[in-house]
Amino acid sequence: MEIILTQDVENLGSRYDLVKVRPGYARNFLIPRGLAEAATESSRKSLAELIKQRAHKEEKLKKDAEHYATKLKGVELKVSAKTGENGKIFGSVNAIQLAEAMNKAGIVIERKNIDLKSDHIKTIGKYTANVRLHKEVVVEVPFEVVAE
Repeated sequence: MEIILTQDVENLGSRYDLVKVRPGYARNFLIPRGLAEAATESSRKSLAELIKQRAHKEEKLKKDAEHYATKLKGVELKVSAKTGENGKIFGSVNAIQLAEAMNKAGIVIERKNIDLKSDHIKTIGKYTANVRLHKEVVVEVPFEVVAE
């Protein structure tokens, strides 16, 4: 069964994608939750018109994300944390603290768009995080965890 996604669905596709799924998955999960609609002839025509209109807007968003990515490449971030005698952090550093450090540096990024490569950062040192600015633009941002 072919459906049109009305929202981004992880491991399936992005909004306005035309995807083929099993009928039970579409009827019992995706459509009742408002994540998709059936791909009828009229919905396909309206989707084609919508995609045509959004193509220009999407290209502008991607260019803005790429421009923002060039600004992020030269940024050096420092996240301060309370530590013990041997350099271990009390607690851990996560995406929230990294987003706050970016906001202080003048870069506004939502924490849900930050993906730390290691889930729990518990020691002082240099690390990297992936920042998703657009669905096609992901930037690797280096940062350093320092003691307060």
